[in-house]
Amino acid sequence: GVADGVVTVELHLRDANCAECVMPGSFIERVLGGRLTTAGVAFSQVIVVDPRVEDPMTVVLPSEDPDEVMAELERRGWGDGLPIVVPTPERVAAALAHLPGDADEVLAVLPPRFGAVTRRVIAANAVMAGCPPAAAPVVLAAALALSRPEMNLRGVNATTHPVAPLVIVHGPIVDSVGFNAGRNAFGSGNRANGTVGRAVRLVLIHVAGAVAGVSDGVGDASTQGQPSKYSYCVAENAAASPWGPIHLARGCSAESAVTVHCGENPHNVHDMESTTPEPLLAKFASVMATLGSNNGCISQGEFFIGLCPEHAATLASAGLSRRDVAERLWDTARLPASVLRGAFATRAWSASLESLPDEAMAPMTESADNIQVFVVGGPGKHSCVIPSWGMTKSVVEGIQIR
Repeated sequence: GVADGVVTVELHLRDANCAECVMPGSFIERVLGGRLTTAGVAFSQVIVVDPRVEDPMTVVLPSEDPDEVMAELERRGWGDGLPIVVPTPERVAAALAHLPGDADEVLAVLPPRFGAVTRRVIAANAVMAGCPPAAAPVVLAAALALSRPEMNLRGVNATTHPVAPLVIVHGPIVDSVGFNAGRNAFGSGNRANGTVGRAVRLVLIHVAGAVAGVSDGVGDASTQGQPSKYSYCVAENAAASPWGPIHLARGCSAESAVTVHCGENPHNVHDMESTTPEPLLAKFASVMATLGSNNGCISQGEFFIGLCPEHAATLASAGLSRRDVAERLWDTARLPASVLRGAFATRAWSASLESLPDEAMAPMTESADNIQVFVVGGPGKHSCVIPSWGMTKSVVEGIQIR
């Protein structure tokens, strides 16, 4: 309720008595949860009703002045280090208008903190990131994908690896919201790409607890991090793909969808000369077959192959399907088993890889099913390989649009 500039909200916890469901210590100081972020304009205090204690916690928040808000976020360890858009009730309501259903229904929980994903929480984080309201369903779909057990989000958020979730947007929502699938798709200059990727990161920080530097067993332990921990979102260039949208090929029937892959930054593949598949795919294989990525020691790890339209056309004109490309890369992206064993004394290999003799050429992933091929980018002959963290599987999630 609101009275005399004081907003009283209830902090929704999955289980207030379960040590695994909430952060120990200063919970409110680290996490934007429940309805806290929707208490927007001209208030002097927020009274947070914490079910773990008898007395509510009072959090004094500043005005909407950007400098004051930023200083308060910094003091409390909230946000991603960049200025935010203040999530006023009006702004959150505008985002919620694109998210059909009960605003406070718990849709998922995100480890390692097991914070609750609700439509209101998604809307508030989307607003803070600067998303256009119509992009909120994309953020929600990405959060639901991240909650799936095969994603292994606890590991993604807690590993020393620099892994970040890549969100690939598919379908008509690409054009209706204005995502960039063409030139500089992984780069700056597009609001939808930049802010949706940022909103997903804010959800990971505020809901999942992926706060850098936290030392109580919950938080982002990445040794160095990577730039994509700020924002990592692109759109598939389905119009330039000779094989159609990848989410349909992977069995998702939704008109619009997201694919979420937890991996590294894109590794460039430069080939200006090849007019046939063999030399072109050999370059991709050389980027995949490296001792520096987790794919070398974790055989279930995926590779995402981001083909530029011209490279995709070269492969398709030779009669190759998306599956053909994956199988040829699986055949050619290999290193001697002895080299991989020498580099990795500790391995998470399938039985088939472990059974290979030292002289055999070992694939960089245990199956061609782990190589996902999509088209992204504009003119020019630069593509990319996106290795996996390894102990995770990508997820396709349909986008529900009002």
